[in-house]
Amino acid sequence: MQRIKFMIKVFLNEPLWFKILIAITLLASIILSNSIFSNHPYLQSCSKLAAAIFFCAYGIKFRKNFKTALLFFACSVLCVFLSMKFIF
Repeated sequence: MQRIKFMIKVFLNEPLWFKILIAITLLASIILSNSIFSNHPYLQSCSKLAAAIFFCAYGIKFRKNFKTALLFFACSVLCVFLSMKFIF
Protein backbone atom coordinates (compact mmCIF):
# COMPACT_ATOMS: atom_id res chain seq x y z
CA MET A 1 0.00 0.00 0.00
CA GLN A 2 2.88 2.33 0.76
CA ARG A 3 4.32 1.70 -2.71
CA ILE A 4 1.03 2.75 -4.34
CA LYS A 5 0.85 5.91 -2.23
CA PHE A 6 4.45 6.66 -3.17
CA MET A 7 3.75 6.22 -6.89
CA ILE A 8 0.69 8.51 -6.69
CA LYS A 9 2.74 11.13 -4.84
CA VAL A 10 5.50 10.90 -7.45
CA PHE A 11 2.95 11.14 -10.27
CA LEU A 12 1.42 14.32 -8.83
CA ASN A 13 4.86 15.95 -8.65
CA GLU A 14 5.68 15.22 -12.30
CA PRO A 15 5.64 17.84 -15.06
CA LEU A 16 2.51 18.30 -17.14
CA TRP A 17 3.92 16.65 -20.29
CA PHE A 18 4.68 13.47 -18.34
CA LYS A 19 1.18 13.38 -16.84
CA ILE A 20 -0.33 13.79 -20.32
CA LEU A 21 1.91 11.06 -21.79
CA ILE A 22 1.03 8.62 -19.03
CA ALA A 23 -2.68 9.39 -19.17
CA ILE A 24 -2.88 9.08 -22.97
CA THR A 25 -0.93 5.82 -23.13
CA LEU A 26 -2.90 4.29 -20.27
CA LEU A 27 -6.25 5.27 -21.81
CA ALA A 28 -5.18 4.12 -25.28
CA SER A 29 -4.10 0.78 -23.89
CA ILE A 30 -7.37 0.28 -22.02
CA ILE A 31 -9.64 1.47 -24.83
CA LEU A 32 -7.87 -0.38 -27.66
CA SER A 33 -7.75 -3.63 -25.71
CA ASN A 34 -11.54 -3.57 -25.41
CA SER A 35 -13.48 -6.53 -26.78
CA ILE A 36 -15.00 -4.28 -29.45
CA PHE A 37 -11.61 -4.16 -31.16
CA SER A 38 -10.82 -7.86 -30.74
CA ASN A 39 -11.23 -8.53 -34.48
CA HIS A 40 -8.69 -5.85 -35.43
CA PRO A 41 -5.15 -7.13 -34.84
CA TYR A 42 -3.54 -3.77 -35.64
CA LEU A 43 -5.56 -2.01 -32.95
CA GLN A 44 -4.66 -4.76 -30.49
CA SER A 45 -1.03 -4.23 -31.45
CA CYS A 46 -1.35 -0.48 -30.88
CA SER A 47 -2.80 -1.22 -27.47
CA LYS A 48 0.23 -3.29 -26.54
CA LEU A 49 2.61 -0.62 -27.89
CA ALA A 50 0.84 2.04 -25.80
CA ALA A 51 1.28 -0.16 -22.74
CA ALA A 52 4.97 -0.58 -23.63
CA ILE A 53 5.41 3.20 -23.79
CA PHE A 54 3.64 3.50 -20.43
CA PHE A 55 5.90 0.94 -18.76
CA CYS A 56 9.05 2.32 -20.40
CA ALA A 57 8.25 5.87 -19.23
CA TYR A 58 7.88 4.69 -15.66
CA GLY A 59 10.98 2.51 -16.01
CA ILE A 60 12.99 5.55 -16.97
CA LYS A 61 11.43 7.54 -14.14
CA PHE A 62 12.32 4.88 -11.53
CA ARG A 63 15.79 4.09 -12.87
CA LYS A 64 17.37 4.89 -9.49
CA ASN A 65 15.57 1.90 -7.97
CA PHE A 66 17.05 -0.98 -9.97
CA LYS A 67 14.46 -3.65 -9.13
CA THR A 68 11.49 -1.44 -9.90
CA ALA A 69 13.02 -0.14 -13.12
CA LEU A 70 13.90 -3.67 -14.19
CA LEU A 71 10.31 -4.77 -13.59
CA PHE A 72 8.94 -1.89 -15.68
CA PHE A 73 11.42 -2.53 -18.49
CA ALA A 74 10.61 -6.25 -18.47
CA CYS A 75 6.90 -5.43 -18.77
CA SER A 76 7.72 -3.05 -21.62
CA VAL A 77 9.68 -5.72 -23.50
CA LEU A 78 6.87 -8.20 -22.94
CA CYS A 79 4.34 -5.73 -24.35
CA VAL A 80 6.49 -5.13 -27.44
CA PHE A 81 6.82 -8.88 -27.94
CA LEU A 82 3.06 -9.33 -27.64
CA SER A 83 2.41 -6.48 -30.06
CA MET A 84 4.60 -8.16 -32.67
CA LYS A 85 2.71 -11.41 -32.09
CA PHE A 86 -0.57 -9.71 -33.04
CA ILE A 87 0.87 -8.29 -36.26
CA PHE A 88 2.57 -11.46 -37.48
